[in-house]
Amino acid sequence: MKKLVATAPRKAELREYEDRGLKSNEVKVKVEFAAPKHGTEIADFRATSPFIDGKFDEEWRVFTKRNEDEPRGIEFGDLPLGNMWVGTITEIGSDVTEYEVGDRVCSYGPIKETQIVNAIDNYKLRKMSKEASAKNAVCYDPAQFALSGVRDANVRAGDNVVVIGLGAIGQIAIQLAKRAGASVVIGVDPIEHRRDIAEKYGADYTLDSMMCDVGMEIKRLTGKLGADAIIETSGNVYALQAALKGLAYGGTIAFVAFAKEYPAGLCFGREAHFNYGKIIFSRACSEPNPEYPRWNRKRIEDTVWELLMSGYLNCEDIVYPVVKFEDCAEAFCRYVDTHPEESIKMGVEFGGEKECY
Repeated sequence: MKKLVATAPRKAELREYEDRGLKSNEVKVKVEFAAPKHGTEIADFRATSPFIDGKFDEEWRVFTKRNEDEPRGIEFGDLPLGNMWVGTITEIGSDVTEYEVGDRVCSYGPIKETQIVNAIDNYKLRKMSKEASAKNAVCYDPAQFALSGVRDANVRAGDNVVVIGLGAIGQIAIQLAKRAGASVVIGVDPIEHRRDIAEKYGADYTLDSMMCDVGMEIKRLTGKLGADAIIETSGNVYALQAALKGLAYGGTIAFVAFAKEYPAGLCFGREAHFNYGKIIFSRACSEPNPEYPRWNRKRIEDTVWELLMSGYLNCEDIVYPVVKFEDCAEAFCRYVDTHPEESIKMGVEFGGEKECY
């Protein structure tokens, strides 16, 4: 059996492994479909993550440097790659009662041929029907951040909404904003294919950020009013500057991206000073949730799973391209790292019977 790992920064390969024995609380799953995480995971893969030499101190709520005798946050050589998977249970532990052999399930984990997962009091091990979309299932993670961004931006019926960055999170945010009753939804991305998909699933307009003054175009498309809510998923400094320019007076920017350090040049004067805007740093997995106790991480996950499994959200065109498992190391380097413009969220299909698409 094989798994996808990073052997060094920006180098991926399939490596042989053997499964350990099953514990009484666990199930074993044969994987049929999987996907990486194009945002956070690529920072790990490129060795640019702040968690390599730093760590977040929960008590002080600040990043601190790791001690010299501490292990690094990321160690290459056998670093697992991947975020979500779908498969069928082939074996269950003696104490497992909520699952059976043959159940189709989805959960978090790296890209590999089998998974061993705790199956007792684990709501993250999601059951799904035989007919349910595997592409929708592997969007379980980005859908959580999209939902949190829409909620944190306080999107309401009649609002003008902008989504900047049309990766998986941005594409799902487009669908959620439109279904929430937004009057005008504008998607922003330099990649034509991503703009086309956004328009197919709810965007009224899309803008090429390389070809126009995005902030001014937002004002023009909204009759000079600007956007009531902007969901920024790209982490790009120019995107944030454009958002500040395109924001309506008193509007809200939900900053969903986990951004790197910005270069000099970001200006919080001019429009930012005059338009009385708010920036909320949005993160689905922060606990307690800003709306706790009504909302917490589990409610967010339960909600998006229902939206995905019911077909309320459609991720069929978001998971693109889909590659064979045996080709996924080369594909990861291409579609996630060196040429992300050729993908939205890469899917990996196991079994080797179908051509990639």
